[in-house]
Amino acid sequence: MELTFQAATPAERLYSVSQSMQLKGQTGCVGHLRAGTGMDVQGFLKTWQSHRQDLDTEEFQMEFEGVLNALVGDEQYGGFLKSRDAMRDFCQQHPENGFDDGFAFGFRADTAQYSYLIRLNPYKEEENLSLYCYRRDWLDQHMKRAEQGIRFITSHYEEKFRIADGDSVRIRCPDGRQLDRECRYIDEYHVEVGKGWDNLYHICQFAELMERNGNSVIPLRSSLPLVCYGKVPEKRAIVMFERGFDGYHSASAVTRGRTSQKLVEQLNSGMGVSKAQAAAMLAGATQGWATPAADPKNYDEQGQPIKPRRPDRGDAR
Repeated sequence: MELTFQAATPAERLYSVSQSMQLKGQTGCVGHLRAGTGMDVQGFLKTWQSHRQDLDTEEFQMEFEGVLNALVGDEQYGGFLKSRDAMRDFCQQHPENGFDDGFAFGFRADTAQYSYLIRLNPYKEEENLSLYCYRRDWLDQHMKRAEQGIRFITSHYEEKFRIADGDSVRIRCPDGRQLDRECRYIDEYHVEVGKGWDNLYHICQFAELMERNGNSVIPLRSSLPLVCYGKVPEKRAIVMFERGFDGYHSASAVTRGRTSQKLVEQLNSGMGVSKAQAAAMLAGATQGWATPAADPKNYDEQGQPIKPRRPDRGDAR
């Protein structure tokens, strides 16, 4: 059995946790294994849950057993299923694969027919492993379609903005409540907003529901930081922007009267905030979070807007 093993991308990590029935069907999710400290599998107590009886075949189970044996005993894959100590050591050797503030680590293993999305939690007392199994071709096809993003439109089909699969939106209600909901791509015209049995919407149905209730919706892009520093034309002082909130806050406690642009860049750089992200945060806080200017992909490395490419006119005169 040929097995490839690599770090999971942020998009792939979405599939290392529980999915809705809709997503399980579209991605060919065979089932998942959870394991924690106990007995069995070299120090882990494991439980298997099948999701698709038509895919959970004897052939799959034979391959799956081989994959587990490789992750336990084959050192080229790190042997991280030997014990929780081995898992912890393996994760500490790969800090670049950490997420959720470094408490979880994501990996992907592939065979010719199946993909295994792995989430390791070496510091938890009980559940240390989640391993979701997919038909590789089904998963890859769905993820390729999801790259186009989730569309949010008006009831007249005018596009307002797009977010990446797994990003969230904030629903602003007339009574002042703000509801943050994670969104999942289903297809070009359907989206899951939040959790629950009734969270599947046609994008126009969702737009009509929001308009009827007097709600507004803004994106909460994961490509933006939670906070950053900047300057606005009407104010000499350095201010702080918060993702998803209009306007700005005073940063005087940090800046102590200093106002230079160099200090802004130093503060942002210390938090890992790029110039493109800072420019998008300024635009979101002052122009609206649904505007294209509030998306960092529309800026270059220096935080300057990327000019739209002119259509190629060829030899036309």
